[in-house]
Amino acid sequence: MEADREAAPDARPSRRTARVADVRRHGQPPGLKDRRNEEHWAGRLYMRALSPYFAWAALRVGFSPNQLTYLMIVSGVLAGFVVSLPATGTAALWTALGGAVLIQLYLLLDCVDGEVARYLRQTSVGGVFLDRIGHYLSEVALLTGLGFAAQGDWTTGGYVELGLLAALGAALIKAETDNVVVARAKSGLPADPTGGDRALRPRSTRIALARQAASMLKFHRIIGAVELSLLILAAAVLDVLLGTDTPAAMRVLAVVVAVVAVLQTLLHLVSILASRRLN
Repeated sequence: MEADREAAPDARPSRRTARVADVRRHGQPPGLKDRRNEEHWAGRLYMRALSPYFAWAALRVGFSPNQLTYLMIVSGVLAGFVVSLPATGTAALWTALGGAVLIQLYLLLDCVDGEVARYLRQTSVGGVFLDRIGHYLSEVALLTGLGFAAQGDWTTGGYVELGLLAALGAALIKAETDNVVVARAKSGLPADPTGGDRALRPRSTRIALARQAASMLKFHRIIGAVELSLLILAAAVLDVLLGTDTPAAMRVLAVVVAVVAVLQTLLHLVSILASRRLN
């Protein structure tokens, strides 16, 4: 058996006889964890160590990659819904915890669907499209849920509007990134610009320094689903400890997130226009 594997390095057992080691070998190719701007820090830190076990189970059960992506989308959107549920005190803590757990499931499925697709050699343009839509919907849902949690009820109000503003910003940031590929494709250029990291850097020294400073502070991460779900949980814990009549910590978080989303939308646009990505 070992001799056969050496002779055919890309040969792999069927999905029914695959082992976890086979999933790691064929579902997590070298360099997967080092992908710039694609691999989440939580994936590198712990989720990629866990995901092969769940990918193995998904292969045995018979899930297709797209079915797993749909489950990822459902878990991400459901996290936003759970966070938005009207609750106060310790009840709000449980909704925040539920949202955080669902986002961890969302991240796990985001890893598993790709590993299953690579193992089965079923990667597709449609799968990539679904994955991107899933990220859009999940972040928008969670940010909207934060707005309702800060408002304290399913009613309209300033905090709901802040959540919607942040959700719009998160969607626009992703759209700005994706439209670089669209613009290059419509111009007959390859998806990735030549020059690697150099093409990503703004041509202006001042803008480049500002981009580097923003990257070091990593303030943009708070509108990401994983980080935001943990911040929502932390705000819920703080509100319980403070014992206030209104979700004060949650409201502060909603304001901060909205400001960051707006600033990041503008800075990201300027960074793209000032770089070589559109050349």
